[in-house]
Amino acid sequence: MEKKQLSQDEKKVLKSMFFRSHLVFSTFNMAKMEANGFTCTMAPAIESIYKDDPEGKKEAYIRHQNFFNTHAVPFSFIAGLSYAMEKEHKEKNSIDGQTIESIKAALMGPTAGMFDSLFFNCLRIIAAGIAIGLCSEGSILGTLIFILIYGVSQSVVKYFFVNWGYVFGTSFIDMVFSSGLMGALSKSASVLGLTMVGAMTASMVNVPLNLTLNIGETSLVVNDVFQSIFPGLLGVILLFGLVTLIKKGARPTQLILGILAFGMIGAFIGIF
Repeated sequence: MEKKQLSQDEKKVLKSMFFRSHLVFSTFNMAKMEANGFTCTMAPAIESIYKDDPEGKKEAYIRHQNFFNTHAVPFSFIAGLSYAMEKEHKEKNSIDGQTIESIKAALMGPTAGMFDSLFFNCLRIIAAGIAIGLCSEGSILGTLIFILIYGVSQSVVKYFFVNWGYVFGTSFIDMVFSSGLMGALSKSASVLGLTMVGAMTASMVNVPLNLTLNIGETSLVVNDVFQSIFPGLLGVILLFGLVTLIKKGARPTQLILGILAFGMIGAFIGIF
């Protein structure tokens, strides 16, 4: 893929996005996780691309407020790629907003798993091993070395990633359109995105039903019945119930407080 030559405006936007990408966990919450940090990172790109299009700008901000979560390092690569896709969407209208969301969702899981293993489970342990040895001897170098190996290294990689995401992302998009593969890529990204949502639902949404019915001398565990019919059925019902309420205008904070209250009452009377 041919490397794109960046204009001064693009370099300025990418530099701003790089610094903002360090706010990945700003206002992190369990409803949307890194969505606020991602929107903050995308703000310079959105303002530059849609400066004369208020409606397009509004749609872009809303688009990037959807649920998002990955490791802090590939976070910047996906932001750079999203910058490239937003520009294609505005200038050529060759890629729609749904495709942008689908590709973001498709990249979340694989990049999170890869870089969690590389940085969190590998590099962090190595850095801590060196740092603990020095700190145990009373040397401040232990702290500085840990920050350098584990912290600064992530920042350096993030700088290259945000640029590579935009530069090679644009070339990749051009190549895909010229070869006619955009339809297949969009469908594949949508399928993978839905698969990731389903996997997260199965692993993260749990309804710990603890209700037992006594029928004569027989005890019936209600949760076992549901599990035998459809493992995770209660979690799926809860998920679609919450989605329905959100579509009707309910706010995520209200739903979280409602679930908390319902759970406490259920635990008090012995349902959970």
